[in-house]
Amino acid sequence: MKKENVRSIALETLDAIEAKGAYSNLAIDSAIRSGRVRDQDLGLFTELVYGTLQHQITLDFYLSPFISGKKVDPWVHRLLRLSVFQMVYLDRVPDRAVIHEAVEIAKSRGHRGIGNFVNGILRSLQRKGVPSLESIDDPVKKLSIETSHPEWLVKRWVDQLGWKRAEAMCRENLKPPVQAARVNVWKANKEQVLDALRKEGYAVEEGIWPFSIRCKRGNLARSRLFREGDITIQDESAMLPAIALGPEEGETILDMCAAPGGKTTQIGEMMNNTGTIYALDLHPHKITLIEENCRRTGLSNIVTEQLDARKAGIRFAPESLDRILVDAPCSGFGVLKRKPEVKYIRKEKELKNLAELQLELLHAASGLLKKGGILVYSTCTVNQEENADVAELFLKTHGDFEPDESLSSRMPESLRSHVRKNEMELLPQDFGTDGFYIAAFRKKV
Repeated sequence: MKKENVRSIALETLDAIEAKGAYSNLAIDSAIRSGRVRDQDLGLFTELVYGTLQHQITLDFYLSPFISGKKVDPWVHRLLRLSVFQMVYLDRVPDRAVIHEAVEIAKSRGHRGIGNFVNGILRSLQRKGVPSLESIDDPVKKLSIETSHPEWLVKRWVDQLGWKRAEAMCRENLKPPVQAARVNVWKANKEQVLDALRKEGYAVEEGIWPFSIRCKRGNLARSRLFREGDITIQDESAMLPAIALGPEEGETILDMCAAPGGKTTQIGEMMNNTGTIYALDLHPHKITLIEENCRRTGLSNIVTEQLDARKAGIRFAPESLDRILVDAPCSGFGVLKRKPEVKYIRKEKELKNLAELQLELLHAASGLLKKGGILVYSTCTVNQEENADVAELFLKTHGDFEPDESLSSRMPESLRSHVRKNEMELLPQDFGTDGFYIAAFRKKV
C-alpha cells in the first residue's frame, strides 16, 4: 500500500473526531492499522492529532485575530489549527515547510483559492506572531485558554479543588498518556512478563502497582503476550476498582457496566477463574468486546448478558450476589490525556443527568447484594457532582448500607494515604494516571 502524507492523514483523523464523533484513541488506532502511515511517521502522526486536540482552545485564541470576520469551512479551520500547532509547539519542521504542506493539502482537498487563503493566514501569523496570553486579565479565563479547557470546567475545578490543584490538573492533562498494562496474575509472573516483552523489543518497566507495567516504546497491543492474554492494556487507575472490590474465589459477582471487559477480566483473574462473574452491557457490540477479552485471557468464569443494568432486578434474585461493581457511565473528565475531545464535547448541563443515572444504577444494585456484601462505585471523572455527591446521596437514601471503611486495607500500600474513610479520588497529577474515583459500601448484616 502506498504511504500517504502524514499531515493529510492527521487532518482526516481530526475530521473523524470532530465531525463524525469518533473517539480520538480509536480514530488514531484505526488510521495506524490501515497501514497508510509510514512506520517512521507513527510518532509524529499521533503527536499531530493529540497535540492539535489537546491545545484546541489555545490554537483558536492564536488564530482569532487572523480569521475574525472571515467565513472558514470547518475542515479548513482544522487544517489551520493543525498547522499552527506545529509552528508553535514543534521545532522539528521549519515554519516554511509547515505552511507549504498546509497549502498543498488545502489545494488538494479544496481548490487554489483555499490554498491562497490558508497561505495568507499562516504567513500573517508567522510575520506578526501569536497574541500574548498575558493580555488576559481574568485568571480563570487565562488558565482556560492557556491549557485549553472550557472556562466553565476550569471554574468548577477551582471551586472544588482549589486553585493550586486545579491548575496542576489542567497542565497535567496536556502531557502525553502513559501506556500501561495489567499482568494476568492467574497465568503470568510480572518478572517473566517484563523479560519476555523486552526480548520482543519493547521498552518496559515496573508500573506503580505490584501488578502493573509501563511501556515507554512500542505498542503492547501488538505483542505476543497481549495476544495470549498474559497482559491486558489498561490505565493503572482503572485497575483499582477490581482491587477495591476484593473478589474471593468461588463468589458470585456482578459487573453492571462491564464493557470492554478490562475490569471484568481482572476480577476473573483475581478469582483464579473460579466462581461466576456476570458481565452486563446495554449494547451488543460491547458485549462482543467483553467476550473477546474473555477468550484472549482464557477465562471461563464470566457470563455476558445484554441488559440495561438499571433493570438488573428482573434478571437476578434479591440478595443473591456476593459483590457488585458499578463502574458507571460518567463525564470522563479523568481521561482527558487519552480523549482530549471530551472536554469540548461535554456540556455542564449534562452533569446532573449523569449523576441521576449513576444513582439509578446504585439503587438497582443495592437490592441484589447479600447482607455483608461489598458494593463498589467508580468513575473515570474528577467531578464532585458525579463522585462524592453521588456516594453521599446513596448512603442517605439507603439505610441498609454503610461506608466500607476496610477499603484502605485492599489498596496498594502507596495509595492508602489517598483513602478517606470509604472513598478515594486520584487526580491525574498524583501518579501520572487517569483521574479516577472509588467509593466502597457494605450492606449491613
